[in-house]
Amino acid sequence: MKVLYNDGHVGEIDDAAEELHVIRHTAAHILAQAIKRLYPEAKFAYGPATENGFYYDVDLGDTKINTEDFSALEAEMKKITKENLKIETFELSRDEAIKLMEERGETYKVEHIGDLDPAERITFYKQGEYIDMCVGPHLLYTKGVKAFKLTGVSGAYWKADKNNKMLTRVNGTAFATKDELEQHLKMLEEAEKRDHRKIGREMELFMMSDFGPGSPFWLPNGMAVRNALTDYWHEMMVKFNYEEVLTPQILSRSLWETSGHWDHYKENMYTTSVDEEDFAIKPMNCPGACLIYKNRPRSYRDLPLKLAEAGLDHRYEMKGALHGLFRVREFTQDDAHIFIRPDQITEQVADASHLITAYYAQFGFPYRVELSTRPENSMGSDEDWERAEQGLKDALESMGIDYVLNEGDGAFYGPKIDFHLTDCLGRSWQCGTIQLDFQLPHNFELEYVDSDGTKKQPIMIHRAGFGSFDRFIGILTEHYEGKFPVWLAPCQVKVLPVSEKSREYAHEVAGALQAAGIRVKVDNRDEKIGYKIREARSLDRVPYMLIIGEKEVEAHNISVRDRSNETVQSTLDAFIAKVSKENDERLG
Repeated sequence: MKVLYNDGHVGEIDDAAEELHVIRHTAAHILAQAIKRLYPEAKFAYGPATENGFYYDVDLGDTKINTEDFSALEAEMKKITKENLKIETFELSRDEAIKLMEERGETYKVEHIGDLDPAERITFYKQGEYIDMCVGPHLLYTKGVKAFKLTGVSGAYWKADKNNKMLTRVNGTAFATKDELEQHLKMLEEAEKRDHRKIGREMELFMMSDFGPGSPFWLPNGMAVRNALTDYWHEMMVKFNYEEVLTPQILSRSLWETSGHWDHYKENMYTTSVDEEDFAIKPMNCPGACLIYKNRPRSYRDLPLKLAEAGLDHRYEMKGALHGLFRVREFTQDDAHIFIRPDQITEQVADASHLITAYYAQFGFPYRVELSTRPENSMGSDEDWERAEQGLKDALESMGIDYVLNEGDGAFYGPKIDFHLTDCLGRSWQCGTIQLDFQLPHNFELEYVDSDGTKKQPIMIHRAGFGSFDRFIGILTEHYEGKFPVWLAPCQVKVLPVSEKSREYAHEVAGALQAAGIRVKVDNRDEKIGYKIREARSLDRVPYMLIIGEKEVEAHNISVRDRSNETVQSTLDAFIAKVSKENDERLG
């Protein structure tokens, strides 16, 4: 594909991902040009390509754009592509750039120029009457954008700052071919069907309230799922030799100053005052783990010290960014902090990787791995960083895990490994992470007595597998479309009596299932059996339905119908053994 760079030269790219990025970037400019034609008063902010498409943030004054306006916008965009406008680029000095944008009424662009480094080049792209400040690259002509679709509209603060004006964000996507676009749109339709917020309402898993924005209310069915996942987590902590701890919700300002969060993370923290002292509700669990480590003297023989915590955390997120269980202000982190000697890096990183990959194997998630190395703003010695990065590489290679090197994207306190799982729709989710940290042990003056009697500083590993219980349940809900595996289902068995004559036996069956530790409900409503079956399958999504009619009462057995709608006769004991076995299979 031929593309136009901002220095005016035409280059060739043959990487599919780069090509798609250029197509989407050009589509964002075509969208902006279409908006300007239909809404001449529009003023533009940012309009980048993204992983899944593109968007443009625009100030329309008192005018509103909604999805009903998309057909007109898309028609104008198609007109622009058919005009086959040549795309050109040019560079201006800072003063010339400001003058041009002021003449065109682009106040946000003028402000953006003021934020740029004085040494930075200011380049523009032009297509027909439309001019946009941009670094490119772009296609050579507008006809190169052949397949696009507008997908949504939302609000977005200028510069992502809640103190600034709320702009209109128009989202879209574009692909190289119409077939690829069609395939993507079908995936979006399927994703809409699987939306965990919709399924959460239907299955009564969780709710949200304006009285606590971004804080899930877990309903009885959702708590059943959450408890089952938490039980699995507890069992895995035992299997991988972790010790569980729990740290306080509210801790003093001095702790967060020591950890560095008060200076670098305060805008994301909720603060309060107690006894005329500043406190913060914890946004993360690691400083508390450091205090537990420091609670008594430690020897090299005590390491590794593996502390796991299902810690409830709170972080401020802008209201407009909140999204079901995926973007919340309150969540429970499946956290762990592992304190190690330098010679234990490879061994313990491999152990943490085994745990995370075991999680994903349990749910059938394929995954990819990124290793992020030392960033420019890092702290610590070259020797520490080299040893840490090599330790991560050795751990991944010892397990035979392929990984992509993400140069310079580690945390300032150490390199990290990120695990990106892929769900049934091909969407990628970054959940698991393993991070090496030299900074917090230094800040908290953590020590252990080594074999030679000298005091040494431990290294800290931050490890998460699910990411958070809340978000992971949202991912699982969409992945399974609410049809959870038996061990995770909120209601594992629904007993459906056909008539009044079979209700007594239905409750006897339910009692035996409950005594065996199986989650069961009886549908006692005076509804036709067909209606009960359809609701249990499509709304409640239960793995098993037991149809109890007069024949079952007489034979003292049960009629079992599963999600595939296959029905078989069974004894109650045999069915209990089957479900109990499926429950036990969660640990392999």
